[in-house]
Amino acid sequence: MAFPRSLATTLLAGLLATGTVVALATPASAVSRFDDGSFEYPTGPANSFRTLSSGQTIGPWRVTSGAVDHIGAGFWQAAEGDQSVDLNATRPGTVSQTFTTTAGKKYSVTYALAANPEGGPAVKTGRVLVDGQNFQDFSFDSTGKTRAAMGYVTRQMTFVANGPTTTLGFTSTVTGAYGPVIDDVRVDDTCCSCSCPS
Repeated sequence: MAFPRSLATTLLAGLLATGTVVALATPASAVSRFDDGSFEYPTGPANSFRTLSSGQTIGPWRVTSGAVDHIGAGFWQAAEGDQSVDLNATRPGTVSQTFTTTAGKKYSVTYALAANPEGGPAVKTGRVLVDGQNFQDFSFDSTGKTRAAMGYVTRQMTFVANGPTTTLGFTSTVTGAYGPVIDDVRVDDTCCSCSCPS
């Protein structure tokens, strides 16, 4: 018994017959919105971590320098969800995500900050980067913190987008294998009553 072709197949055949060029969708270089600020996918190893080097990805995030540890559920306390990122693996690293923005609009970034409590130095430092430029320095004192009580604090900053995409990054500025930890990154459009384009 023969089945009729699907509507999609029929429409495609019609377009080809008329000489219409059909463009196939290609992956965009940026996600349409900021995504997975809690590093929840892919799922990391439970009670352990996965080390990623420059060029590798954590969902929509890319390791753009050095190496980082993607911390799985149960290894230590997460600020939100189950997973987080230590910005130092065997050396300092950077993670970044590129997403669509509107030029001239103001955006607010909030994130949870802690530090790997397993080794020194006690104070871990880093930077928030917007399109590769330093927008905020941060530091966290891990003295007295434990895996069960990481002591997350919330940090916030704002930036004005320069174009149709923006790259947000977090980088460690401390040497060694114990770095600052980030989680629960959020980006919000704060342009509600300002004069920038809607």
